[in-house]
Amino acid sequence: MIRYGDGAVLRRFGVVGLAAAMLALPVTVMPAGAQAPPPSGPPAVPVTVTTVMHRDIPILLRNIGAVQAMQTALMRSRVDGTLEKVFFQEGQEVKRGDALALIDPRPYQAALDQAIAKKAQDDAQLANARLDLGRSVELARTQSTPQQTVDTRAAAVRTLEATIKADDALIAAAKVNLDYTTITAPFDGTMGLRLIDPGNVVRAADTTGVGIVTIAQTRPITVVFNLPQDALPAIRAGMVAGKLPVAAFSPDDRTLLGTGELMTMDNTIDVTTGTIKLKAKFDNAESKLWPGQFVNARLQTEMKKGALVVPSIAVQRGPSSLFVYIVKPDNTAALVPVKVGQDDGQVAIVTAGLDDGMQVVVNGQSRLQNGARVVATPAKPGS
Repeated sequence: MIRYGDGAVLRRFGVVGLAAAMLALPVTVMPAGAQAPPPSGPPAVPVTVTTVMHRDIPILLRNIGAVQAMQTALMRSRVDGTLEKVFFQEGQEVKRGDALALIDPRPYQAALDQAIAKKAQDDAQLANARLDLGRSVELARTQSTPQQTVDTRAAAVRTLEATIKADDALIAAAKVNLDYTTITAPFDGTMGLRLIDPGNVVRAADTTGVGIVTIAQTRPITVVFNLPQDALPAIRAGMVAGKLPVAAFSPDDRTLLGTGELMTMDNTIDVTTGTIKLKAKFDNAESKLWPGQFVNARLQTEMKKGALVVPSIAVQRGPSSLFVYIVKPDNTAALVPVKVGQDDGQVAIVTAGLDDGMQVVVNGQSRLQNGARVVATPAKPGS
């Protein structure tokens, strides 16, 4: 029997029991010269991929353009007088021939009435002169009147006939001036801000005046932009083949504002910039384009058939060249230098470096390096 005071005996039995338990455990002995297994490599990088494919892609030339009205006019008075009324609202859409303003017509109506009365007076004199001439001719046949009288009265008739023609001209001029008192729209357009108020006196000869209002034709509307002179052969070839489409985008290049067609190009290349100016026409049915607005213009010169394309986001810029990452069949990434013919910010045309069917990385490139293991997920359609 063991008593509590026998501590030395208990300690002795505890040590012996621990030693026995350790001897019972299995022991693994490393062979001489063997190495520990290497630690596992870095985890696979998750990436998004898409397939290189052939597509028909438009070849685009682009630059910043300025929207200009198809037509614009500063409406001035063509006669002197007081501006009595304006018939338009600022910003209003008007049609050709619509009345815009009225100059006091009373002086010009009076001038017309006076010219008409003058002609009536001369008509009466001409009728009397013709009667006198007829009587003189009859008397001259019986030699009751000298021939000189006949000639004098014939000259009087011709003089009055000329006077009647002058009267007709004065009446026409008076009608024109009266018509000028009503200012009308020269074409369909949008009214600008009123530049002068009713009650002010306007003068036709005042070339320094601001006018009454401006009108601008905004449907259709034009966009003017410049392109390098090197693009001239492609543009001319496209114009000979048919109409060249032009698209206008917002300054951030995200919103399509309108589609149109190239109207014409300037007849001279700007020698200071080496560019040529072009003008495109847009229907602008929704009025998304406005005079003075800046847009990004894209001119399509041709449609390239069966081009090898990748999303623009897949193309990376290296120190000396462009490159993409592809995913090989063993799920490792490989850096491949490429050459790009056109990149419109969404789709890049690859002219060298890739083959149809390859898997290129479109998301996750920042964590990749050549030979890295990847876990590839196909990109969603339209993303």
